[in-house]
Amino acid sequence: MLTTIAVALAVGYAALVLLVFVFQARLIYFPEIGRNVPATPLAIGLPFEEVWLEAAPDVRLHGWFVPRRDAKGVALVFHGNAGSIGLRLDWLRMFHDLGYASLIVDYRGYGRSTGTPSEQGTYDDASAAWNHLTSTRGWRPGDIVLVGESLGGAIAAELAARTAPRALVIQSAFTSVPDLAGQIYWFLPVRLISRFSYDTQAFVRRVTAPVLIAHSPQDEIVPYSHGRALFDQAGEPKAFVELRGGHNEGFLFVRREWVEALGAFLRPLERPVQTGGALALEPAAGPLERL
Repeated sequence: MLTTIAVALAVGYAALVLLVFVFQARLIYFPEIGRNVPATPLAIGLPFEEVWLEAAPDVRLHGWFVPRRDAKGVALVFHGNAGSIGLRLDWLRMFHDLGYASLIVDYRGYGRSTGTPSEQGTYDDASAAWNHLTSTRGWRPGDIVLVGESLGGAIAAELAARTAPRALVIQSAFTSVPDLAGQIYWFLPVRLISRFSYDTQAFVRRVTAPVLIAHSPQDEIVPYSHGRALFDQAGEPKAFVELRGGHNEGFLFVRREWVEALGAFLRPLERPVQTGGALALEPAAGPLERL
């Protein structure tokens, strides 16, 4: 009897491990949330340009570019694993108020973008957005602030590790998928079966630009310790901002404080230069104090 129960439990556990291995992409990507959100930047009073990018022969990415007269720079925003750009209008408003233009793009398979999401695919999508800003629109790398929330933090950090942006801003991100999954699914051999890495911590170590990490101690999805670990791994100059509220609330809950902290982080990195007759800014030399 006990042997039969043990065998049944072992078979059930093995089946669970197999299911997680095969379908783990569905535990990471949630593109169906907010796919049909009709809101655009016009809903918050921001004129914008619709953008379509070719990320691969069979992949077209949809995004928005929000211009800003006399922009201090441009923010390239990478959103989290759930929902489309229609749910991220606050990012665009925040950077507009800080004097920045912005570009936000849906990953393949999200929103109106075609294709199917994958780890390498999201990195390629980030490259397509970067190339659009630098090659098509003429922004210099030192004009671009890379911004990532949650999963987008890993994507922004990967891009920052192989480019030279003005700064990298990461909010509510994890150190890596295996690290986070190992805490959530502690009863599974996550590190043996994980087909995803998103090793934000390793990327951050290679970033030479100034880094701002923001995280909330009340984050119920990505533990606060992940944010602190990312900060510890980042090189100088760097800053840490402690948010308040849950994973999907921390940004909105301290909106004014978050904007002020971000502005204080970016301000020392800016100095006016002329590029193509338009006022822009480039990184300023010198150390940056922690917030």
